[in-house]
Amino acid sequence: MPLENGDTATQRGQPVNGEVSGTPRLRGMGDPPLRDTAAPASSRTEVMAAGWEPGPALGGEDVTLVGTPQRAGQNEEALMTELSELVQKVVKSSSWWERHGVDISILAGSFLLLPAGFLCLRSAQAIPFLAGVLTLGVVHHTLTVKGSHLASHNALTESKSWGKVWAIFFIELCSAFTVEQGTYNHVKIHHGYTNVIGLGDSSTWKLPFLNRYVYMFIAPLAVPILTPLVALDLLRNVEWKAALRTLCCMFVGFYCHYWLLLHVSGFQSPWSALIIMLLTRSLLAHPYIHVNIFQHIGLPMFAADRKPKRIHLMSLGVLNLPRNALLDWSFGHSLISCHVEHHLFPSLSDNMCLKIKPIVSQYLKQKKLPYNEDTYSSRLRLFLQRYEELMVHAPPITELVGVQ
Repeated sequence: MPLENGDTATQRGQPVNGEVSGTPRLRGMGDPPLRDTAAPASSRTEVMAAGWEPGPALGGEDVTLVGTPQRAGQNEEALMTELSELVQKVVKSSSWWERHGVDISILAGSFLLLPAGFLCLRSAQAIPFLAGVLTLGVVHHTLTVKGSHLASHNALTESKSWGKVWAIFFIELCSAFTVEQGTYNHVKIHHGYTNVIGLGDSSTWKLPFLNRYVYMFIAPLAVPILTPLVALDLLRNVEWKAALRTLCCMFVGFYCHYWLLLHVSGFQSPWSALIIMLLTRSLLAHPYIHVNIFQHIGLPMFAADRKPKRIHLMSLGVLNLPRNALLDWSFGHSLISCHVEHHLFPSLSDNMCLKIKPIVSQYLKQKKLPYNEDTYSSRLRLFLQRYEELMVHAPPITELVGVQ
């Protein structure tokens, strides 16, 4: 299947059709030198690119990464083209099962677990009841996070028409969000301008009025409530037909969940059913919030007019976490251990990102480009220690001399 290297944004807030082009975009996304901070020293991320010497660790001062113009001025477009060709060979030699089948099977398997989850909630015994909560919670996040993420990138199918259908199903029906705005903000903005201040810098996830412990451990419980409220607010930016479709899908998704809890799980009180809905929908909300901030915030940030081209932008501003069986299943490899690969080739499925991971990591390291990796616990400690610096104050901008 064709590879996608990202899209440029038009005007922020403008709706898009939700379809992701499969045409390779090998041109870079930046022009002149830039400015930002190296990753914090307490993190085990690698921030040294070809010929660059990192300045002091993140601490409120600008950092200058200095290198020889000849080395740092390598042709980024040629590097991205070369890497794309290596990955394209792997994709072309892969079967449909590897490209799409594995991830579709995980989503289908999650659907098959739904009856067991609802039936377990009928039990008056603690262990079966908790098993039902755990099952429904994992299934919910698999459909809403993994399913929605793959659908937003059209990575579930090579058909754009079916891709639109799956996007509506996973994003609107399962996740209670609007396809147009969800796709625009994630694919066009976050992927097109990763770690660019004011655009794709993950500032959506910052709530500076909350202290570190409330934000990291209590606020995630509100995600199931905040998500549809944010979606309703964003409906002002889409056409009335799309807004009506979204409202219908959101209602059907919520009502089906509520109805099944009453008529299959046997809850007598509407409030008890609503509490279980909130519990299952927030079961993995903590790692969901954590993953979204761990993999970008605290890494180099760039000004919109002073950013490196694509391969440097993604290698500097994206981080991989270690593999984790629960999160790999529920969120997908592209959001956990293959996030760098996903940002370089966002149209690939989770399984394909895992398959190309050795090629991408080896290539970046051979070219002396960053390949950032760190553990979940290390990032959690970092954010608790430097919460004010990373999540409250405006992030500093990295100065890259001679990159272009």
